[in-house]
Amino acid sequence: MKALSQKRRHPLAVIALLLMGLLVTGGLYAVATNVNEAKASTTSYSASDTAEGEKLFEANCATCHGMGASGSQDGPALVGVGAAAVDFQVGTGRMPMQMNGPQAYKKPAQFNDEQTHQLAGYVASLGAGPAIPEEGLLDEKGDAAAGGELFRVNCAMCHNAAAAGGALTRGKFAPALADVSGKHIYEAMVTGPQNMPVFSDANVTPEGKRDIITFLKQIEANGSPGGADLGSLGPVAEGLFVWIAGLGVIIAFTIWLTSRTS
Repeated sequence: MKALSQKRRHPLAVIALLLMGLLVTGGLYAVATNVNEAKASTTSYSASDTAEGEKLFEANCATCHGMGASGSQDGPALVGVGAAAVDFQVGTGRMPMQMNGPQAYKKPAQFNDEQTHQLAGYVASLGAGPAIPEEGLLDEKGDAAAGGELFRVNCAMCHNAAAAGGALTRGKFAPALADVSGKHIYEAMVTGPQNMPVFSDANVTPEGKRDIITFLKQIEANGSPGGADLGSLGPVAEGLFVWIAGLGVIIAFTIWLTSRTS
């Protein structure tokens, strides 16, 4: 007992306890993250899907992302990114990239739905990651008011309060969210493409993501009831329009007056 008591008083005991606490906390966090990812997985892939996806990957993606998606100097490794990341990037046409640049642009998809499914299945087989969301989270029947609040707190600083998009640094930008499918919006939230942060279930719950999608689809359907939205850029664009239009009216009126007096 005396020996144990002396060890507890050892100056390194506190450091050892802190290290043990950090290891336990990190382990619990990793387990919780894997559980969330497992719950999100709703899509199963057959062996043929995975095999066909591997062929497509080697023919179209391995040049940049390396054989086995291990990465290269031209593209990051894709092990562990999950099916959702592939479905988003390939489904929106951002991958394969049209050209090198600060950011991948949305364009017509190069692969059809079946091929995209196969590519997603292959990458998903390489390591656990976010899965394609289930249909129940994409029905656009969530709480639009709650979704609007979540969007303004987490997304509006980049995507604009009206989801019209906005400029970022070094030639990058947050895209407008009109005409974007609910599935791709959800996948973007869980994978964090480009400069977007990842919103895990701990940050925004699946129900919260559903609410955000409902809000975005509602404002897209409502349009701009106040007239021309001027890009939804707020008072700066509106003030500039009024300033230019007002100066134009003043100049035109001045010309009309001088022509009358002459």
